[in-house]
Amino acid sequence: QVKAAMVTCGGLCPGLNSIIRGVTHSLYYDYGVVTPGHIIGATGGYNGLSEPDEHEMINLTPDYVREIHMKGGSILKAGRGGFDAPKICEGLKKMGINMVFVIGGDGTQFAGHLLYEEAKKQKLPVSIVGVPKSIDNDVLFIDRTFGFDSAVESAATVIRNAWVEASSCEKACSVVKLMGRDAGFVAAHAALASNIVDVVLVPEVKFELEDVYKQVDLKIKHKNFAVVVVAEGAGQEYVSTGAKDATGHTVYGDIGVFMRDAINKHLKPQGGRAFYIDPSYIIRSVPITSTDHIYCSRLAHDAVHTAMRGYTGVCVGAIHNVICMFKSKLIASGKKKLKVRGSTWQSCVQSCQMPASLSGAKTAASA
Repeated sequence: QVKAAMVTCGGLCPGLNSIIRGVTHSLYYDYGVVTPGHIIGATGGYNGLSEPDEHEMINLTPDYVREIHMKGGSILKAGRGGFDAPKICEGLKKMGINMVFVIGGDGTQFAGHLLYEEAKKQKLPVSIVGVPKSIDNDVLFIDRTFGFDSAVESAATVIRNAWVEASSCEKACSVVKLMGRDAGFVAAHAALASNIVDVVLVPEVKFELEDVYKQVDLKIKHKNFAVVVVAEGAGQEYVSTGAKDATGHTVYGDIGVFMRDAINKHLKPQGGRAFYIDPSYIIRSVPITSTDHIYCSRLAHDAVHTAMRGYTGVCVGAIHNVICMFKSKLIASGKKKLKVRGSTWQSCVQSCQMPASLSGAKTAASA
């Protein structure tokens, strides 16, 4: 008899509730898992599985999840840390759980692989299936991560607000910082979606401040304002902290504030100024768009089908728009990057009319 649990790990992302709803519905309606308490949500990420007595376990039913896709966030309270494979396996055995759906990023999915290895070692009959999550869209192999389109739509709206601020002031430049630690997908796609950006700075392309100043000056001379979008991982050579967080990840400096201050200093002698908007936590907490919700439903249902067929230690994701399975450990083998010579970035460069010095063309040519 099936008894399934699911967890949402890491930071928030649009679509988490849609995945929870989709998994619940598929288990209940497609496979008849209707016994009360046989579809549960562990709260607080892996903490809820490692310390089930200290974290609420939510009994998930179609009634409970009926409207959760209408709001952002996660009803299971996404959390970081707390992973202890032997302890989790002991808890799964005690609770009689034989399916675990892991919703999270590369670190979460690699932990899911370690959980699979531990369960295999203990000969525990449990199916562990992951649904990769990343608002930055930097997960290897798959076409796109769920929630990415919703984040881009929200970011494009913020960029339009920044455009209003800049265009309503003499010689002004609005700077918008968007998510993207290691990849510039959100920044590039949001710039393309808004179609009113003059400079886009992404982690994949190094830049000189003088080149940014020249482009801003050119746009202000032409139309009296400019809009700059910067991904959080861009230009870290200017703001490097040299520090690591508790999980071993590099603590990034605030490139958004740096660019705001640098451009403001540059424009002040000309009688201009800079505005600054950082919507990072806004775009990750918005309700999901219709297109993204459909994608989440596909992922959720195929995750359940995968588990029901007895697969374990795998993730599901779209490759050429076909939902496929692949080993969870592959997710942690690297990060997907924005291709400097690819059509997305080149379309962004053309849309913004950026010079070669800001497009990465020189770097690509020398590579």
